[in-house]
Amino acid sequence: MKTSVLAYPLLASMALVPVPAWGQQQDSDKVDQIVFADMRLPAIVVTGLPEALAEDVYNATEITFDPAQTVENSLRDVPGLQQFRRSDARSANPTSQGVTLRGLGGNASSRALLILDGVPQADPFGGWVAWPGYDALALGSARITRGGGSVTDGQGAISGTIELFSDTVGDRIELGAAYGSRNSVDADLLFGRKLGQGQLTISANYARGDGFIPIIEGQRGSVDRPAEYEQAGLAVRFVAPLSDTVELQTNVRAFTDDRERGFAFSENHNDGADASIRLVDRYSDWQWSALAYVQIRNFDVSFGGVADDRNSVNRVFEQFSVPSTGLGARFEVRPPVGDSVELRLGGDWRRTEGTTKENFFFADNDTPRRSRRAGGSTSTYGGFVEASVQASDALVLTGGGRLDFWSIDGGFRKEIELISPFPGAVRTDENFASRSDTEFTGRGGFAYDMNDQLTFRGAAYLGWRLPTLNELFRPFRVGSDATAANELLEPERVKGAELGLDWQNGPVTLGLTAFYNQLDNAVANVTLANGPGVFPGVGFVAADGTYSQRQNLDAIKSRGVEIDALFDLGKLVDGLTVRAAYAYVDAEVDGSGDAAAVDGFRPAQVPRHNASGSIRWENDAGTGASLSARYVGQQYEDDVNILSLADAFTLDGRLALAVNDRLLVETRVENLLDARVEAAVSNNGIIERAFPRTFWVGLRAKIE
Repeated sequence: MKTSVLAYPLLASMALVPVPAWGQQQDSDKVDQIVFADMRLPAIVVTGLPEALAEDVYNATEITFDPAQTVENSLRDVPGLQQFRRSDARSANPTSQGVTLRGLGGNASSRALLILDGVPQADPFGGWVAWPGYDALALGSARITRGGGSVTDGQGAISGTIELFSDTVGDRIELGAAYGSRNSVDADLLFGRKLGQGQLTISANYARGDGFIPIIEGQRGSVDRPAEYEQAGLAVRFVAPLSDTVELQTNVRAFTDDRERGFAFSENHNDGADASIRLVDRYSDWQWSALAYVQIRNFDVSFGGVADDRNSVNRVFEQFSVPSTGLGARFEVRPPVGDSVELRLGGDWRRTEGTTKENFFFADNDTPRRSRRAGGSTSTYGGFVEASVQASDALVLTGGGRLDFWSIDGGFRKEIELISPFPGAVRTDENFASRSDTEFTGRGGFAYDMNDQLTFRGAAYLGWRLPTLNELFRPFRVGSDATAANELLEPERVKGAELGLDWQNGPVTLGLTAFYNQLDNAVANVTLANGPGVFPGVGFVAADGTYSQRQNLDAIKSRGVEIDALFDLGKLVDGLTVRAAYAYVDAEVDGSGDAAAVDGFRPAQVPRHNASGSIRWENDAGTGASLSARYVGQQYEDDVNILSLADAFTLDGRLALAVNDRLLVETRVENLLDARVEAAVSNNGIIERAFPRTFWVGLRAKIE
């Protein structure tokens, strides 16, 4: 495994820290509203403009992050929010970690729009999410808005929007370190310092582990070994006032991520760096914000072909370099139009470009026979308007729309021979025609307070997503299975509606939402044939493999119900809270032509049932205990619903003891019952599992 470039300076910086800390400090003049998903009733920190009046209309869940848990796994507590695979970033292939909501899955690219302080976070080339890159950040909270068609945030919000907000840390030093099963280490550092009227925040993280063997016991061979991982990140944020009303926000972060998949030739490496600058005026009559950002990414990954008896493995494919870049800017203004009316005007621009560089068809001596380069660029830019009105003390109405222009340019794919008898011979040299068009996004709804306890709300929306460079131009292989790209893919388009009830009575809060979504032109990997054979776009596929191509399905239709409940039992036992949530999703594919074989089937990797719950007690000093449960229903590995992944129930627990106001001792356990969470199954029945039972013991310290 490669050594993480940030690991040594990060550990050195931790060694110089005297006694750092837990807990979150909030800046009272930036508090917007109370949230409760982490069971501690903290306040959400606003980093951009104040929360819009329109947010009252849509089904949103707000959480705060526990420093002892990764961002990725904290978000898994929101039912209906899922990644393409059940594995987390310690063992999953990074390219499978797209995020979605409401059963609109079946694709490793994200169909939910992930935003950090206003900046889109999906990988510029593939649309997946580099989750280890966020554990370095001083994140305070997140807001998950289920349902697509976000008018103000741009394309990509097919199933919803996930907004991450940086925390306001003040003068503080905090250090956490934990040791876990299989020689696992987690460490994080947070440094906050007020510089004049400004705030400097530096945060860092490091994680490593010997890993577990992903293949279940009883199916393993001599090639199977633990899937080790090593990940690190560093982030710097500076916020300062430029005038009485205008604030400057700058962010720089970098991360590195090394993993392997549990056998030779399965290593992968992912790294990146981001920078952004934003100006925000929250206090003038004319509120406005302006943002510019850059994303730089690169990853490399290798794939090995394992024999049926799992006693031998050969390299079959490697992406030795996939550089990509994302550039963008956004502007919004809220003119003063009256005490009961809010108007939002703005526009944004985003450009992505990237190239995959690959070797494949390896000889027995691990020498590649052929090389491929493929890639291109995409651009989107558009404008939006959204108006909301407090029509009466009880009624809020909102509606908006945006128009986007998009283009796909410079697409190409070139393959050459690398070895005799024709080294350098060009096998494929394709340049794809540029394309462009326009798309409309619209969203509207209402919220009506029926009494002091009950609110009735409804919304309808249109949204769209442009296919990624990965989907358009890059073929890929997983084991013996091969999937061809499709440069003619059309944008995905969603239309949906929802109705909901929110009820609050003292310590009890309940939310119920029913929804219907139809995702037209859904991009999916459509199985077209079984090996052996030579197929266009991928070449030879072995007898135990399948040949697929990315295609636009007619539609994915998804309907369901979401339930959220919170019980604040502080009057019975100080600091005691209980949370429960459930999502039911009935999703099916509408397919014709080459996709007729999947018509009526459930999309790959989409469960019908998803539930979570927790009970938590914590006192003011930090001493406490919690128990969290998750249930995910049965789902299918493949689009033809043959390979099934069993349902799974997991329990996590935590005990913490505050030694004093500066030192906290804690123990944690993941997957307490060691449930077999099936993450993948191959055509020959080989099952891969997600993380097994893992114990942790750690310290968290602080200086303020």
